[in-house]
Amino acid sequence: MQSSLKKSVTLGLAALSLAGVATIAETTSASAKSYATAGAYTTLKTDATARNVASTGTNALYTKPGTVKGAKVVASKATMKKLANSNKSASYFRAYGQKTTNRGSVYYRVVSMDGKYRGYIYGGTTAGTFAGGIKTASTTTAATTPTTKTYYLKSPGTANTLWSAPKYTQYKATKVINSTSALATDAFTVDSAATKTKEGSLYYHVTDNNNAKISGWIYAGALQTGENSAITSAKSVTVNYVDSSTGKSVKSGVLITASDAKSGTALGTDDAATVNTAIGSATYLPAGYSLTSATNTYVTSTDTWGSSVTVPVTANAAAGITITSSSALSSTTGANDKLTTTDALAADASTTVATAQSNFTKDYTGVSGTTASQSDLSAALTSDKLNTIYVPVYESDGTTQSTNSAGAKLYTKYTLNTASLPTGITFGSTSLALTYNAAGSYALTSGSSTMTAQ
Repeated sequence: MQSSLKKSVTLGLAALSLAGVATIAETTSASAKSYATAGAYTTLKTDATARNVASTGTNALYTKPGTVKGAKVVASKATMKKLANSNKSASYFRAYGQKTTNRGSVYYRVVSMDGKYRGYIYGGTTAGTFAGGIKTASTTTAATTPTTKTYYLKSPGTANTLWSAPKYTQYKATKVINSTSALATDAFTVDSAATKTKEGSLYYHVTDNNNAKISGWIYAGALQTGENSAITSAKSVTVNYVDSSTGKSVKSGVLITASDAKSGTALGTDDAATVNTAIGSATYLPAGYSLTSATNTYVTSTDTWGSSVTVPVTANAAAGITITSSSALSSTTGANDKLTTTDALAADASTTVATAQSNFTKDYTGVSGTTASQSDLSAALTSDKLNTIYVPVYESDGTTQSTNSAGAKLYTKYTLNTASLPTGITFGSTSLALTYNAAGSYALTSGSSTMTAQ
């Protein structure tokens, strides 16, 4: 009986196994022939801007609805996921058609904003609703319109021109104009602003004040509130200063502007005189140079605005910096300190301050009209022993110098306040004032140059 039971169980398992194989074979065969069929193609009629979509990264893009026989991959799921995470507007898509399969799946015909990818993608089960592999996208975000409405082109040309929409935020956005060079002197009015959602870059919608037909979106960074160089140049005389001994340009592009002048208009007598004066002024002359010709008549009344002039200049001679009177030596002095440069001693205690100051003017020189830095100035003063000075202390009579118990003459030590030095002073100047702060009492033994703290 046990044997019979074993046989029954064995036969039962075998029969069951054969049935399973048959079922698998049938399923596999049916699956291999089971393709969806797609209905008729329908063009989407809703507003184009409402059909901007982004990939969700969950579905691939196909040449046909993905479950239809013969469908081939245009962009894999991995590629679509990369586009979903992209920070560039070119990765957005525009949906423009649809097909629904017999299984109820809706596939949308889409194209990327840069035209690189085109095909069908699963979009859910409700026609007219974007789901599944795509979702509705806002390619731009409204931004605050600037308070200042009038702008000028910063660098007219082929870069950053006007578009019908910020590039790649709408399918087939086009340039309104290929080059803005001809609009260099035009003013533009801003009426709205938006940022590209993915990039975050700001755009303004502008209209040319001289031609209302020229209107579109432009990168905000390509605009400026003041007139650009092309406008300024048309209202100016450009000056090129050339070293008369070497023939090399030492300064150029200096613009002398008349606000009401226009390119090609003659300067006239009064404007010519004004420009000639400006050419020779310290404001325009290159540092360390003077006009080669003292007559200074480089433009005439018949010269025009927008033109340029070459002006020969000669390098100035070397010059020092002179320190002002002794009254500026200290900001805080003792009641009986005799603050004169002839009585005060420099840091070496063997040279008078007057002599040290004279040495400084001779030692520290540069081209007249050029600027000395604060750090170089401080170093030069230290080199000539003016970083520390010793001012004699006198009795109340004002004529007898005070001494200590050993008979050594008393002085008050002062240290230079380097922070008070000018950040820029020109060589040839006589306006350098030095400020010192009291730093203790010292004594100088007769016949010695060593100061001893008291």
